[in-house]
Amino acid sequence: MTSSTRQQPAAAGGAPADFEGPKLTHKQILTILSGLVLGMFLAALDQTIVSTSIVRIANDLNGFDLQAWATTAYLITATIATPLYGKLSDIYGRKPFFLTAISIFVVGSAACTFANSMYMLAAFRAFQGLGAGGLMSLALTIIGDIVPPRERSRYQGYFMAVFGTSTVLGPVLGGLLSGQDMIAGIAGWRWVFLINVPIGIIALFVVAKVLNVPHVPRKSKVDWFGGIALAVAVVPLLIVAEQGRTWGWGSTGAVLCYAVAAFGVVLFLFVEYVMKDAALIPLRLFKNGTFAVAILGGVIVGVAMFGGLSMIPQYYQVVGGYTPTESGLLMLPLVLGIMSGSLISGQVTARTGRYKFLPVVGTLLITAGMVLFATLIKYDSPLWQPMVFSLVIGLGLGGCMQTLIIAVQNAGPRRDMGVSTAAATFFRQIGGTLGVAVFLTILFNALPGKLTDAFGGKLPASFSGAGDLATNTSGIQSLPDALRIPVLTAFTNSMIVVFWVAAGVAALAFLVLLFMKEIPLKGSGSAQETAPTEGADASPQVTQNSAALAAEAAEKEDWAEIDAQLDDREPELVTAGKHARPGENGHGVFEPAAQTTPFATATAGMSSPVDTDGQPITGHIRRQDGSSVLGAALTLIDQRGRQVARANAGSDGGYTIGTPGPGTYVLIVSAGGHQPQASSVVVGQGPARLDLTLVGSGELSGFVRVAGSGTPLSGATVTLTDSRGEVTGASITTAEGAYTFNGVGAGTYTLVASAERMRPVATLLTVPDSGVLRHDVELTSAVVLAGTARTDGDRAVPDARITVLDVEGNVAAVARTDSEGRYLVSDLPEGDYTVVASGYPPATSQVNLLGGGEITHDVSLGYEQVIDQFAGHGDTETEQA
Repeated sequence: MTSSTRQQPAAAGGAPADFEGPKLTHKQILTILSGLVLGMFLAALDQTIVSTSIVRIANDLNGFDLQAWATTAYLITATIATPLYGKLSDIYGRKPFFLTAISIFVVGSAACTFANSMYMLAAFRAFQGLGAGGLMSLALTIIGDIVPPRERSRYQGYFMAVFGTSTVLGPVLGGLLSGQDMIAGIAGWRWVFLINVPIGIIALFVVAKVLNVPHVPRKSKVDWFGGIALAVAVVPLLIVAEQGRTWGWGSTGAVLCYAVAAFGVVLFLFVEYVMKDAALIPLRLFKNGTFAVAILGGVIVGVAMFGGLSMIPQYYQVVGGYTPTESGLLMLPLVLGIMSGSLISGQVTARTGRYKFLPVVGTLLITAGMVLFATLIKYDSPLWQPMVFSLVIGLGLGGCMQTLIIAVQNAGPRRDMGVSTAAATFFRQIGGTLGVAVFLTILFNALPGKLTDAFGGKLPASFSGAGDLATNTSGIQSLPDALRIPVLTAFTNSMIVVFWVAAGVAALAFLVLLFMKEIPLKGSGSAQETAPTEGADASPQVTQNSAALAAEAAEKEDWAEIDAQLDDREPELVTAGKHARPGENGHGVFEPAAQTTPFATATAGMSSPVDTDGQPITGHIRRQDGSSVLGAALTLIDQRGRQVARANAGSDGGYTIGTPGPGTYVLIVSAGGHQPQASSVVVGQGPARLDLTLVGSGELSGFVRVAGSGTPLSGATVTLTDSRGEVTGASITTAEGAYTFNGVGAGTYTLVASAERMRPVATLLTVPDSGVLRHDVELTSAVVLAGTARTDGDRAVPDARITVLDVEGNVAAVARTDSEGRYLVSDLPEGDYTVVASGYPPATSQVNLLGGGEITHDVSLGYEQVIDQFAGHGDTETEQA
């Protein structure tokens, strides 16, 4: 049962229902991105620069046998902190925690420069890791907040470039700094940490200045117990991953770590189950098939990526005899491949909205690259071979890493953006750590046998064997050829075993990702779509492509010249509208912001005639459903607010408006029954094209109640679809049973309301050009009828036909019994029914359904019952809930 009323719109001076965000230009996104890239660069560079310098650091601090703990301590805190940053940023906002992560990292880096023992260095590295845990995941999350899903991969490609650059720059800087005894009166290796301080300070100022993404507060508990349980699970796992090769994987210490980790995993799952939505990593996310497969694929890709890639610099340094600095430079093809793959995948995703095939193809390329290493690499292979193979692997990684992040972000609701991104980063780090540990173990376990084979089955008496080579390979290149060549051959053959394993792992990732379901990415293909507020579901019914072509043209212009014309007057991001879909998958975009700035009082020259002999601007004005907006009024103004030209859209929604010449303008569009819109457009030497989508100014609201009693129904789902069947909005009713859709355009819609144990209702509505449509919905209880069909001998009757008739004799439902004689009929309204069972001679009984819930009604089939019915002794069963 439904009812509708129409109201006029509120006065202009009334309090606005919401504030909606404006669109972000390419320049604004790049400005924010500059701060995010600096933060991520800190974390990515630190991992590679320290690993290159750790031997020199350990020797200076007289703790060579303790060097692994400096890495383990950092890895433990960074891994555990990652999901915590994601959850806390979802609740309290991204900016404060991103600034906190940078600050902790900078302080930890500065502290590391004062370490005078390996124990002190490990403690400071642990503190540094607390900051590093938020740098990468929060950067990816913030991009997810401000960029539509289809465009996200284009901007995340910058992060891939940072990751790849640090892979090369880290070893180069690490070797250069640690190779110096003193720099400005400070030991050279201490600059490995000290270099983070100026970069971090710059990142702090940039992020504090440009990262102004507002946050919608959320009331939620902080899952501290989940964090503790996660630490119990992860800490021993990471310790044994780092130390297992030294201890022995079956040693008492390793087994104890396995047991504690297993207990921690069980405890973590229990805590997350109890905490439900407040969980650190809500288990409900894994019910989404795309999310679960993308996470699993990310773990496997992490194993293959980090584990397999650890062998490439090993090959250059151990077999090729190159220094760490030279080895870093030789990784440039890998970086080129990552950047190229990232660029290609970003463009493909932005243009097509498709992404599933990219990680599938990417894992196939990784597999091919590993197979090339395993089959063609020799100890004396020409240098171009490993460089080309690295390029192939890099292309695959470029298609995998950012795309899997986007798949995870797109699969979960926007309110869990931080948690989803952090979970993907966390599990990939776990996979990478395990991959490196396992692959190094395989390498050094295979080495003794390969050494024996290389020397013809017997080691020379003067050769100490693989034990010394596992701890120190620096002297291999100085050995005589009779020893050096077999040793290099043995190392190469051991690495070949690892590459085969890495190829198998990458092939497994390929197979897993084949099962990933692709959820379409929202967005018109323009990075200049309206930007959502972080941490809240954006208005899902509005999809604007107004700046798509303007953005493409703007990217071809000289941004310095454009910035001068804009005079630095960029719109500021404001809060999101109140209409949200908590469980929405595709992350919609904002409606255009209402005018809040008072008009300028100085009008001199505003109406002066302007020559419009320059290149024209053309395009179409459409509604959200794709239909044309007729007679829309267009006004073009320059950057000083001067009117340049006016025009009206034609009968097909098309328009043409002249310009004085090249430059940046603002096009204002208005039409009855629609919200006005203003878009920046850049005109070059040729005609510019700009299509715009206008959003309706109507509002649809109402209440959902229980039929009969009128009790408000909270938690009901209300969905709005347009005439094409596309979902334009979804809402969950409040405690008072209220729902609201804002920015609804004129037209015909279908409103569907559903709730647990209630019968869904669908209603056809017509939204007027202006004003407010109120529509109340009443839902009736639904009853589930279940039972078992048996013979008089109490034997279950399979495949019996169960027909349910209402009081008027109409068929209400038909079902068949399963192999155990059970049947189930759902979604029946309350009332009296006749249940007819046939299969044996038909049997009839009556049942009364009241009060909702589930009713059990068994039926009996057999010749005896028929005889009894003819004799006047038929059974009539009446049951009430």
